[in-house]
Amino acid sequence: METEVGQAPAWRRAARLFTAPPRTGEAAPLRWDLGFYLACLAFALPTALVSEFYGYRVWGNFATVAYGFGAVHSGYLLLSARSGRTPRGVLGSRWCGIVAVALLAMILPLALLVIRRLTGADWLITPFSWAAQPEVWVIERSADLLLHHGTPYVDVGALGRAPEVNDYTPYGPVMAVFGLPRALFGGTPLTNALTDARWMFALAAGACVLGTLKLLKWPKVPVGAAQLALACPLTALTWAVAGPDLAIVGLLVLTCALAATGRVAWSGLVLALVVSAKLIVAPAAAVLAVLVLVRRGNGLDWAALGRFAAALVATTAALHLPVYLVDPAAFVEHVFRFPLGMGAVRSPAASPLPGHLIAETGPVGQVAAFGLVGAAAVTMVVWLVRRPPANGSAALLRIAVGLGALILLTPATRYGYLVYPLVLLGAHLAFRVAEVPAAPPAQQSATTSS
Repeated sequence: METEVGQAPAWRRAARLFTAPPRTGEAAPLRWDLGFYLACLAFALPTALVSEFYGYRVWGNFATVAYGFGAVHSGYLLLSARSGRTPRGVLGSRWCGIVAVALLAMILPLALLVIRRLTGADWLITPFSWAAQPEVWVIERSADLLLHHGTPYVDVGALGRAPEVNDYTPYGPVMAVFGLPRALFGGTPLTNALTDARWMFALAAGACVLGTLKLLKWPKVPVGAAQLALACPLTALTWAVAGPDLAIVGLLVLTCALAATGRVAWSGLVLALVVSAKLIVAPAAAVLAVLVLVRRGNGLDWAALGRFAAALVATTAALHLPVYLVDPAAFVEHVFRFPLGMGAVRSPAASPLPGHLIAETGPVGQVAAFGLVGAAAVTMVVWLVRRPPANGSAALLRIAVGLGALILLTPATRYGYLVYPLVLLGAHLAFRVAEVPAAPPAQQSATTSS
């Protein structure tokens, strides 16, 4: 005999939220919301309990509350939709979960960790006490080196001791800019807290979001786009404990918006800043070049491509050449040899993603991993040639897929780099909304009156 509906087991009642037919058209996105926040919660809770990094555990505690609220709120909205009720006020909005994540899983843990960092744990090999990940203090040190020596890179062969991982600055020279406020104005507890590089990364990312939205004429951003780009655990965690990748991906999205709206020289200039900060995003240049070439739709715009390429090459050279001339060997060691695993110290980027796992099987595995990277590159080129991106959303999709494949297949990688394709996919959804042509006024009137 079947169990009565009112007496159904809890797991069956919960499953019914995902499987039962909705009474309104609102239920489908709400099911996505509930699944999204539950998946995020499944990431945050173990992070709070078992991570070896102090900052990760602090973030995990805050994020567990944020994603727990998001799941409960989404469940409430879903139950309301299934019963035909529409909650009123602020709690009736799907954006409540996004706001909760922004406040509880991003702003508050960052503020706490900035204050906690003042107790001093930088440069210690004690991850259980780090209030900031090493890239934060490495970038701040690079700014100080740039001010005093003209290069953000130390000569690891002249240290008088064996080099260590933290002696390296595996970024382009532009990344040091984010550490300049600390180098110029730090020195007291108050100024150290206010000039923590994570605030600079956050400000840069926020400015890029606002600039992009302005270029797109303030589209109505879908909740799903905000979930992927902002509320995803990789974004929130990176915001709180590190931050450079968010500034870089924000600049990359801004670059795409500039190219998609015809500001090709500015697009090349900003892309040069991006590539001169982190080389991993260099493949985006090929996608954006194709976008600039074909975006008008009435033939190939070689003049626009020329302006884009000139700005990109000239700015990149201007940013790299002075630093390179100060110490060419140190530049090559930090920017190229170390990230490629060819430096005096092996890169710790060894997350168990497919490329790394394949390469770890031995010499044949290493060849196979690089072969897969090459095959992915060829596939991307074919995709670009056969289906060139004609607008910003198409370009972002191709960049997201290309960077995602590179991150998954390259032998030396970190899972945190997956924040790039996730943010780019969220931006792709927002760009798609902005690219939908507005209905003519007469059609809008007819739709409104019907």
